[in-house]
Amino acid sequence: MPLRGSRPAGPWGRLLLVVALAACAARASEITFELPDNAKQCFYEEIAQGTKCTLEFQVITGGHYDVDCRLEDPDGTVLYKEMKKQYDSFTFTASRNGTYKFCFSNEFSTFTHKTVYFDFQVGEDPPLFPSENRVTALTQMESACVSIHEALKSVIDYQTHFRLREAQGRSRAEDLNTRVAYWSIGEAIILLVVSIGQVFLLKSFFSDKRTTTTRVGS
Repeated sequence: MPLRGSRPAGPWGRLLLVVALAACAARASEITFELPDNAKQCFYEEIAQGTKCTLEFQVITGGHYDVDCRLEDPDGTVLYKEMKKQYDSFTFTASRNGTYKFCFSNEFSTFTHKTVYFDFQVGEDPPLFPSENRVTALTQMESACVSIHEALKSVIDYQTHFRLREAQGRSRAEDLNTRVAYWSIGEAIILLVVSIGQVFLLKSFFSDKRTTTTRVGS
């Protein structure tokens, strides 16, 4: 077992180091939540001054897939504000220490619930080898570890966006299927009413004609 602070020996030790550092990435919050009609939901995050942060959100289901979003610093200054957005991304650097607040509002909607996903990332990923003060280039193994780490991050991002698109597409398909079903039921009812109406109309027509013929004959 290597001593604390020393570099793990062999390729397996380096691979374990990559896995451990990948697990200690920047602080991030990914949440999917229900936002009822006429409702507002706020979240709070303690951020240190000079920290780079990114807020990304997307409406998955509900109405026109839009929501209001607002981000404020500890002094209440509005850093970001958008109305009826389907999705967006905003990056900023904290100007001071304190609690930052970001809210999602569906107050403009009277009947429609929304499902909202957001990813709030605080800080940047640490380097894979933070304990080493390098004056030379990375070795071939270390370069491969860095490339794998970056590729895995890209895969995670792509998987998240594909899952969101799949959920949104499923919601649209189910909504369209419900509308088609209701439309079909409505057409069947109208067709039934028209058919019954035609029967009664023809019956009334022939009854009146028979009555007229009987009076003329008499």
